Amino acid sequence: MLPSLFISHGSPMLALEPGESGPALARLAASLPRPKAIIVVSAHWESHDLWVASAARLATWHDFGGFPPALFAVQYPAPGEPLLAERVAGLLKDAGMPAGLDGKRPFDHGAWVPLSLMYPQADIPVVQVSLPSLRGPAFQEKVGRALASLRAEGILLIGSGSITHNLGELDWRATDNGSTPWALAFRDWMVEKLAADDGDALLDYRKQAPFAARNHPSDEHLLPLYFARGAGKRFGIEHQGFTLGALGMDIYRFD
Repeated sequence: MLPSLFISHGSPMLALEPGESGPALARLAASLPRPKAIIVVSAHWESHDLWVASAARLATWHDFGGFPPALFAVQYPAPGEPLLAERVAGLLKDAGMPAGLDGKRPFDHGAWVPLSLMYPQADIPVVQVSLPSLRGPAFQEKVGRALASLRAEGILLIGSGSITHNLGELDWRATDNGSTPWALAFRDWMVEKLAADDGDALLDYRKQAPFAARNHPSDEHLLPLYFARGAGKRFGIEHQGFTLGALGMDIYRFD
């Protein structure tokens, strides 16, 4: 059975400058059975309602600015999977979370950047599910639980966000793997609670975790972690690190 994954996708430049995360993602992909399809919840598809991308072919969306032309030239032409999208919507509806089908939504960089490092051939069908970010962590765990059964069918479930994400306090000149104390304290608290399977503390992270608001001024980049946790059980760490001083690059799995 495939695990569910939480991937910290970092800056879009990860696609061109993979650092330590790129090889970690490649090793992880190589260690897993080849997925029949991939379902991704990305921090960059925030929505009010729940949606499932249902197009047979999805464009690569360069949903950012200010980066070099080489990054805008990167394409990830993986196919969509309309029948799987319909099935995902059905599972969500059965779990009390009706979801619409979106036939026009392209791949945002939260999906294609990590996938380009894991499966660079872009030949595995991908279905994105939106992130109703105002509904919070418990809702995302429920979404993960609703889709968890797909893991046994060879479908890889990924939540793509960031374990820490305060773009206003990044050091864009930093090149080493150092971390700021407040980012490290938050990351370590999250890992401790995940390892202990302390669901109550995790759902209340904004009140209980150290420097929660400083690490996540808004929830959207942490919420995909709760999707992955809802879809799996046993917590494991695939990679840990920081870039730009305070941007966590951790990769977790739930078996």
